[in-house]
Amino acid sequence: MKIGVIHSLQLDSQQNQFNNVKSYDLDVCQLLCGGDKLPATQEMADRIIQESREAEIRVCAVWAGLPGVGSWNFTEGPVTLGLVPAELREERVQALKQWADLAAWIGAPAIITHCGFIPENLTDPEFTPIVDAIREVAQYCAQLGIEFWFETGQETPITLLRTIERVGTSNLGINLDPANLIMYGKGNPIDALDVFGRYVRNVHVKDGFYPTNGDKLGDEVRVGEGKVDFPQFLNKLKQLGFDGEFIIEREISGPEQHADIIQTIQYLQKWW
Repeated sequence: MKIGVIHSLQLDSQQNQFNNVKSYDLDVCQLLCGGDKLPATQEMADRIIQESREAEIRVCAVWAGLPGVGSWNFTEGPVTLGLVPAELREERVQALKQWADLAAWIGAPAIITHCGFIPENLTDPEFTPIVDAIREVAQYCAQLGIEFWFETGQETPITLLRTIERVGTSNLGINLDPANLIMYGKGNPIDALDVFGRYVRNVHVKDGFYPTNGDKLGDEVRVGEGKVDFPQFLNKLKQLGFDGEFIIEREISGPEQHADIIQTIQYLQKWW
């Protein structure tokens, strides 16, 4: 079982930026690169390579953040997140290509991002332009020898499957965040595996509750206290032959975050 954590790119750190990953006695991470870190440069890549080697940390994917405002909610989210906003689409396509360059330079196998609230209705006039934009990024990734992975969240499982089928390149995958499916009210992560399980490449280990307010996402909580049935979820992944990384994501900070991640590592080892 390959367990890791989300790790934010820290260009202003005076120490090895991967020491935080080592503090959990882990040797793998997803590298979270925010849109504020653009442009991606070879100098940036060289530092990542050097420090990850020194710390003996493997970067299993680059999580690619996008420029511009993004609101993680039901009110502004549909018009600000991912590749859905038409006025930001081209800029964000170019940003994803830069993160793809970085992933290729450092030897990571894929980039990951949220593509946004992709229309459920495939006859929506905005559906095809969004698919075209994703395809452009995916084809660029393919030229670099890497993959493009969707993180679950804002779209239903069938919408995500449909989008993958319409994009049609052979280098597509899914970073399955089970808590996101629940917190956005988009589906049950265990049942979702029946829809798109064959595409799952990475898993975010996160927990949460369904929304009970039409305007607000459900709450994220420590693993084991929310609605994700992790023992059943992991068992189904095992049945599907999943061999990717389990990346712990706890969206708080400070000592409580550290303690929760340590506890989650212990839970995962027990459940698997």
